[in-house]
Amino acid sequence: MTENTRPIPADFFADWKEREALSEAMIPLIGKLYRENNVSLYMYGKGMVNRSVIELMKAHRFVRQIEHNELSEYETFPLIKALSEMNLGPAHIDVGKLTVSYQESGNGSNLVDFLQKEVGNDIGNTRKPLPEPQDVVLYGFGRIGRLLARLLIEKAGSGDMLRLRAIVVRKGGSEDDLAKRASLLRRDSVHGAFEGTIRVLDDENILVCNGNSIQVIYANSPAEVDYTKYGINNAIVIDNTGVWRDEESLGQHLECAGASKVILTAPGKGSIPNIVYGINHHEITPESKIISAASCTTNAIVPVLKALQDKYGIKKGHVETVHAYTNDQNLIDNYHKGSRRGRSAALNMVLTETGAAKAVAKALPELEGKLTGNAIRVPTPNVSMAILNLQLDQETNRDDLNEYMRKMSLHSSLQQQIDYTVSTEAVSTDFVGSRHACIFDSEATIVSGDSVVLYCWYDNEFGYSCQVVRCLEGLVGVSWPMYPKS
Repeated sequence: MTENTRPIPADFFADWKEREALSEAMIPLIGKLYRENNVSLYMYGKGMVNRSVIELMKAHRFVRQIEHNELSEYETFPLIKALSEMNLGPAHIDVGKLTVSYQESGNGSNLVDFLQKEVGNDIGNTRKPLPEPQDVVLYGFGRIGRLLARLLIEKAGSGDMLRLRAIVVRKGGSEDDLAKRASLLRRDSVHGAFEGTIRVLDDENILVCNGNSIQVIYANSPAEVDYTKYGINNAIVIDNTGVWRDEESLGQHLECAGASKVILTAPGKGSIPNIVYGINHHEITPESKIISAASCTTNAIVPVLKALQDKYGIKKGHVETVHAYTNDQNLIDNYHKGSRRGRSAALNMVLTETGAAKAVAKALPELEGKLTGNAIRVPTPNVSMAILNLQLDQETNRDDLNEYMRKMSLHSSLQQQIDYTVSTEAVSTDFVGSRHACIFDSEATIVSGDSVVLYCWYDNEFGYSCQVVRCLEGLVGVSWPMYPKS
């Protein structure tokens, strides 16, 4: 990207108000493209749909951090307006990258002519993302289940794609069970308030979330459920319970009337494919019936390892995970079948095992036997860190490695999986709500010849849930044209 440092405005406040007004004007254009055309706009990988004025302005500012350049609302608004006037079909369009490309073309071309050339193949495309809407069921409604619900409701768009139709849970001990479930979806101590409205229909056991009617089904096992009774057919069941992890036990879901396929939100056992989207999602085929979205840690480290393996090669390494505590641990000391996990999660760092290092081989067979791993659970409720201590096949230096990872985060097939930060002040809470599988901390990188130590943050709840949704889209065959073409 060519250096393009903008002159300092004579009046900062006036400049801010003008850019604020442009951001306000963007919102209905972005919303219309999403609702009517299934077009999602991005700013260097950051979603622009359903974002506030300030969030849009911060997304513009983000470009300066990673491209060492300025990009303002003055430049992007005309492009967004022009896109809104085109008859576009379903697509993902990175407005930031298109704007920079237009600036760098340097030939004084007309903006509409430029866009015709860049996204012309999508104009007049009446193709729907799916032939008909795909029913989705959440089996379990814990931390991951509720975040998946938020994501699926957010992504409902025109209603032509993934539709959350039901949630299956065991009946709680309270008479107001449904209201309590709704409250947990509405309010989250880590991720904040639900963005929208929730209505509880007690007589029908239905939650109406942003207009989406979601049936709550009470059952103690899959054998008790008949989805067709609720008008649900050919559904994808996302099992968030972690109770069943092999093909035989997860097959119980497939025996339910109205269910067709299963996604497990935990590492699968046996022959179940463990999918890290962006790495081995090609293993998902139309014939796939049961897949696993692996673990949050595996999703965090595999994209970085893949990038390093492709450029430098990896001889061996150790992965140390500094992981937020989970519901599996005790708040205060109490009996636990696992070693050390009985001790208070809120008061201790707890050394425990992780299967992520071994699980890497399921997504990257070339690294089988090359990695060891361990984990430390720490007293924080969300956002974890993976520390990769690796010996490479060749020597490098800190600047070159960081620059390579920056480019991978922006301009590669892994841009949804790898984010990049240059902040010297970043801490774990800064990454709550990240939609990437991991965030590469460039300021922490250590390189000595062929030995490197890399630090990767990840929102082990929300970032992982986004990867699960990507697996879901892959399983049902949703594909999006991406612009600009890489």
